[in-house]
Amino acid sequence: MGEAIGPVLASAVAVALSPLPLIAVLLILASPRGRTNGPAFTAGWVLGLTAVVAVVVAAGSALDPGDGAPTWSSWLKLALGAALLLLAAEQWHNRPRPGHVTAPPAWLLGIDRLTPTKSAGLAVSLVVTRPRTLLPAIGGAASITAVRPGAGETAVAAAVLVLIGSLGTLLPLAVQLGGAERAAHAMGEWRAWTAAHSAAIMTAVPLVLGADYLGSALSGLT
Repeated sequence: MGEAIGPVLASAVAVALSPLPLIAVLLILASPRGRTNGPAFTAGWVLGLTAVVAVVVAAGSALDPGDGAPTWSSWLKLALGAALLLLAAEQWHNRPRPGHVTAPPAWLLGIDRLTPTKSAGLAVSLVVTRPRTLLPAIGGAASITAVRPGAGETAVAAAVLVLIGSLGTLLPLAVQLGGAERAAHAMGEWRAWTAAHSAAIMTAVPLVLGADYLGSALSGLT
């Protein structure tokens, strides 16, 4: 069991540390429709991430020749690692300079006008269109099939990947549902922390994970 779960942990944490879904869910929960839109956003995130993982696992199982180590996963990790390092370099180059204010994404400005359906759709789009989420999700799912676990181990490892990768949306929702006074204090602290450290996270996480993917790919290919 651990052979299948271990390789996905770094990827799952990288997905969970993506700042954009955390910022989105915090703003949604603080909006007038937060009680309905928050759960919808979280459900959309979990379903979107589950779909990505399921597709990659199914494709990897179909590509598995069944003899020796699968080289496709090493080539995929090589490509993902290179892409993540490029993302880290781009983020470092575009990092906020002192005294410079970066405009927020356009979709953040319409948070108050979202419906539950649009909230769920926003979450799905953040999974499938944002490389900082999509690439680690693909890499984690590929790691599962690369070790050729049984059906039970595959399901458990995929569930662990989705669960850990969804903590950035699940935890704020759980705190919000736990009590208004506690939620207001916690949400304020999370928003302040995210605003202060999001640029560093978006540089460090793809840098570390990209290096890990490249090392794993080179080991597999050689």
